[in-house]
Amino acid sequence: MAEPKVCVSLEAITVEEMIDEATRANIAGADYVEVRFDKLYLKKPKPLTMVNDDGEEYTKIPPIEDWGVKDFSEIDVEKSIENLKEGIPVPVVFTIRSVREGGFFSGTEEQRLEILELGIKSQVTFVDLELSIDKKSREKLMKLAKDSNSKVIASIHETKSTPNSDDIVALIKENSTQGDIVKFCSTVNNHQDALQIFEAANTLIGQDSNHSIMGLGNGGDWVRLHAPVLEQEIVYATMMNNFRLSDKGLINVRDLRDAWALMEY
Repeated sequence: MAEPKVCVSLEAITVEEMIDEATRANIAGADYVEVRFDKLYLKKPKPLTMVNDDGEEYTKIPPIEDWGVKDFSEIDVEKSIENLKEGIPVPVVFTIRSVREGGFFSGTEEQRLEILELGIKSQVTFVDLELSIDKKSREKLMKLAKDSNSKVIASIHETKSTPNSDDIVALIKENSTQGDIVKFCSTVNNHQDALQIFEAANTLIGQDSNHSIMGLGNGGDWVRLHAPVLEQEIVYATMMNNFRLSDKGLINVRDLRDAWALMEY
């Protein structure tokens, strides 16, 4: 049984923090780290002062969905990519996710594609190219990736719900030529959604398909936990270690490695 590669998706929002987090992820057992370049455009707000039931004050950072975003011109893209390349000690999956795909980059699509092009030219190990990118632009980026020896993750995101398992399997198979790995991620609203994802992964066993399937929400971590027997190519993990992390469908990289060892995968 081949063990999947583990990719830690970085939560940091500055270049310096990303380099630090990537270094810690490398020590924790990550094979790759995902640089979410769109997170560099986030503006962390000041903590809010709250009052608990006992009348005591405490501070709380608003949820990330409520944070502001920087203008495109506020980030030196080329310098940031250069510094990330020099500072990160582990192979990189380069991603810049648009708002419509669940990310934080609110600039134009043309600007986003320019950043993807610069990321590929830096010879990252993987570049994440959504299937929603227009055909002509995506073909250009795929050719550039091939010329730069960067592999392509063809990503599909369902941000509101989860299709049935047959539709997920069809999406993976139909787009197998669109990248070296096909990644599917959907929002899990209930355990039935989680079961659809798990069933799709189970159906794809032995079908010679390089894919990564996961969910975000309670039960979204089921495929991650059993990825070795479900023949997942890459499993995404996090350095976060929050209480009830599994409610988000996420799993800490050390906990993931420990779970695989415990289950003798």
